[in-house]
Amino acid sequence: MGAAESANPISLPRSRKAAGFLLVVSGPSGVGKGTLVERLLALRPECILSISVTTRARRPHETDDVQYHFVTRDEFERQRAAGEFLEWAEVYGHLYGTPRAFVEDNLKDGRVVVLEVDVQGGASVRKAQAGSVSVFIWPPSLETLRERLGGRGTDAPEVIERRLGTAARELEQWKDYDYLVWNDDLESAVARLVAIVDAERSRITRLNPS
Repeated sequence: MGAAESANPISLPRSRKAAGFLLVVSGPSGVGKGTLVERLLALRPECILSISVTTRARRPHETDDVQYHFVTRDEFERQRAAGEFLEWAEVYGHLYGTPRAFVEDNLKDGRVVVLEVDVQGGASVRKAQAGSVSVFIWPPSLETLRERLGGRGTDAPEVIERRLGTAARELEQWKDYDYLVWNDDLESAVARLVAIVDAERSRITRLNPS
């Protein structure tokens, strides 16, 4: 080994473990966020879902502490007053909040904390958490959204129409996000979402924050 090489050894990252970050997966109601996130979690064990707290009623297929933490409005307001939410928002008359401690603890452990939120929640998270990575999910068409919302069997026709009207306005906010994923083909959309996570975990600033 020459003198120059020994005097100037190559400096490598101290660890292959990347720093954690918050992944915001957002888009209109019925766009398929839940399915994409479910597939991402199955393919990337370093990803963990942050379960939101909500005051809305539990749907028949939902389980408490799985899809959401379902609480009363009084309990939600108590947690909000205590500063237990990273962000919160009111959507269609219901309150939604992101548990602060869960997010912060998992980020420290180097996990990718995934938030599946609507567009309003996405805006709140991006404002509250610097360095978050945001992905906007784009639907094949508004007619596809109508079919998906109707297929749930949980909303009255007038509620579906209101959600579609909101979706048309929400779609205009895609430019505020870091990435855009078209959900016109499930497998392709999953692959793109996984690629985003892999690329972000390979950022030099996450491998060597100093």
